[in-house]
Amino acid sequence: MSASLTAAAPLVEKLHRVARHLKDTFVGKDDIIDLLCLCLVGGENLFLLGPPGTAKSALVHALARRLQGQTFDYLLTRFTEPNELFGPFDIRKLREGELVTNTEGMLPEANLIFLDELLNANSAILNSLLLVLNEKVFRRGRETRPLPALLIVGASNHLPEDEALQALFDRFLVRVRSDNAPPEALAAVLAAGWSLERRTEAPADLPSISADEVRQLQAAVPAIDLSTVRPAYAQLVSQLRQAGIAVSDRRAVKLQRLLAASALLSQRTEANASDAWVLRHIWDTDEQREIIAGIVNAVISAAPTDRPHPRATTELVPDADVLHHEATQLAAKWDAPDTTLAERATLKDQLRYLHGRAQWLGNAEQRQYVQQVLDGLWEKVLQYAPA
Repeated sequence: MSASLTAAAPLVEKLHRVARHLKDTFVGKDDIIDLLCLCLVGGENLFLLGPPGTAKSALVHALARRLQGQTFDYLLTRFTEPNELFGPFDIRKLREGELVTNTEGMLPEANLIFLDELLNANSAILNSLLLVLNEKVFRRGRETRPLPALLIVGASNHLPEDEALQALFDRFLVRVRSDNAPPEALAAVLAAGWSLERRTEAPADLPSISADEVRQLQAAVPAIDLSTVRPAYAQLVSQLRQAGIAVSDRRAVKLQRLLAASALLSQRTEANASDAWVLRHIWDTDEQREIIAGIVNAVISAAPTDRPHPRATTELVPDADVLHHEATQLAAKWDAPDTTLAERATLKDQLRYLHGRAQWLGNAEQRQYVQQVLDGLWEKVLQYAPA
């Protein structure tokens, strides 16, 4: 084992403690937290998609508090100017005829960067952001300097529609949805939220990790052996391309670093098939999520391994019988004569959630088995007219 991997072991456990604390605080967001930690170690950008109120900003801010480094976050609008992100020109230097940016407290000095409503970016800052995201370099006039950024997170409640914004979106290698909690997890979410409301101050012994320690983890990633998994990975990329998923050579190469980061976080010196779990999160549209998940899950399940990454087995296809039972219960509740208007509104939300889960069923017969009940209930919902 290389010296860098040996030195990384206690730091991996330190990051795991941070992740466990975040998971206890944000119930039902385990997948996002695991991806944030993976991208932090892998040094890649992450995009959060979801409606307002689904803890996108809160999650990133909570991670920033556990990261002993500088943080920069900003809510972008159509009118955001470069100075608001990168800082104004230094007036003293300007008087001397030099164009030097005063970046104190701004994006170029941050270890963790969070750009909320990223897709509101206008053309004035688009090119600068592209360089930041792609090369982690700040360039303005004759100024060029590397950025100390360890992780860049963008968030939005919609996907890009403009071609220029598509280029910005493409710089985020990993994409993940942040949705409202499912019905069965809502009580736990409410309890965790109320616990935070009652806390008057943060405990002094909360787990944390420094920016320098994260850099040590990032430096250990290239020491992971990818040779064993590379043939299967190449075949997986080919399968995704054949299914119509755009995976460029550039993205395929960059994803290898996340495979290695997954192995490192699993305390292994070489990657295996389970580390391909991260490829579930390279979708461009919601419609691609089921297709990608089915292909990736098939690769993972076909090559069982020792010490798999925990996330490899937690997002596999749902149980068709369980979904059918839940759908049948919803239908019975909808048909009950004493169901109130408020309860029917809740049932509609639960129906949408079940419908989304049913799309992850890989077997067409099983999907139809569940979908028949859901479609029948949808007809009743659409025809329903309260007295």
